[in-house]
Amino acid sequence: MSDVLEELSGPAREAVRTATLTAPRSVSWFVPGRIELLGKHTDYAGGRSLLAAVDVGHTVSATARPDRLLVVRSEVADGVVTIDLDQRHARPAEEGDGHWSGYVRTVADRLDANFPGRVRGADLTVTSTLPLAAGMSSSSALVVGLALCLIDLSEIAADPAFTSEITSPEQLGEYLGTVENGQSFGALAGHRGVGTFGGSEDHTAMLCAVPDALVQYSFCPVRHERTIDFQPGLALAVAVSGVEAAKTGAARDHYNRVSLAVTEILRRWNEDSGRGDITLADAIAAGPRAVDRLRELIADDDYLGGRLTQFLEESGRIIPAASEALEQEDLEGFGALVDQSQRGAETGLCNQVDETIALQRIARELGAHAASAFGAGFGGSVWALVPEQEAGAFAERWAAHYHRAHPDAVQVRTLVTRPGASAHRVTD
Repeated sequence: MSDVLEELSGPAREAVRTATLTAPRSVSWFVPGRIELLGKHTDYAGGRSLLAAVDVGHTVSATARPDRLLVVRSEVADGVVTIDLDQRHARPAEEGDGHWSGYVRTVADRLDANFPGRVRGADLTVTSTLPLAAGMSSSSALVVGLALCLIDLSEIAADPAFTSEITSPEQLGEYLGTVENGQSFGALAGHRGVGTFGGSEDHTAMLCAVPDALVQYSFCPVRHERTIDFQPGLALAVAVSGVEAAKTGAARDHYNRVSLAVTEILRRWNEDSGRGDITLADAIAAGPRAVDRLRELIADDDYLGGRLTQFLEESGRIIPAASEALEQEDLEGFGALVDQSQRGAETGLCNQVDETIALQRIARELGAHAASAFGAGFGGSVWALVPEQEAGAFAERWAAHYHRAHPDAVQVRTLVTRPGASAHRVTD
């Protein structure tokens, strides 16, 4: 094993270790969902996020086949997905917008394009304890789990094309983010993604999370900034609103509006400045007058102005201050900063619905140290930081108060968790 590969840690190192010995005949990976405590739509703009894995997720199990077929079954989705890797450019008619098979094919197509001839046929099964379309990134967890299994079975992590570009779990997370959004990663050329213009926050959280801790990362490229111990005696209660945080169909258009606003701000900036900045963070860092000029360039569009303000506040001020408050065990200060983040989502991103707004307000009224909606928005879930011993009772009161205020709303599901481990192999 080369010196570069020796430096790998976590799941990426384990995948390489197995690949350099012998490809397994079967393998299973558990991939957790994630909670984005802070970092609303910041990652693809080059900003930062504060993240944790949860203790629920997908388990993807794979057994090698002698042919070049991928046969994928899921206990939580209808149908069997069969992909002939030698016919990968053909998309079956039933795989329209929103079909889970699109994520399966996206992973298979990208790995086969970047590492030609390496991907082995396999029978794969997906089981899950993760609520779907709840904002905990079940779709990205599927992408990560499928990729880890196929990388293992196919010895991809020993391929020079892999080792020359991916030398850490962070880089693996960033690469898998581009698998989903269709962009290139270094020399690993982009391929058709799933149609959403997101970043690599979810994939990074799933591969780099630390048990009983929060991790702060910045993106484009992925950089670890700090790890913050999660105080003993605290827990995260999560209320799943029942409004699906889908990234397909009409919901995908709403999601993409938020990210495409960043693209438009950058287009105007680069056209005006003659620069070629890739991310909004790069443009902001261009000079002392950059923010003022950005505001001038988008003064004709209220949504673009709100989007810029939300990014500046969330990434540049709120997250560093909130992390410092947690390190100092200042829960009151942390809660106030999280409230500001929530308002930024409501007024800047405009990606909140009545249900998530109400759940956040009620959580704070019931005494949560902090609470916020998280994920793509337009539905999904809200997290609340509460005393661990009271978390179960808090979750019940939370749901009950919500239904008294909104009797026609769908039933809210709740769960209680502490920050969990990153993706890992499942052994018998």
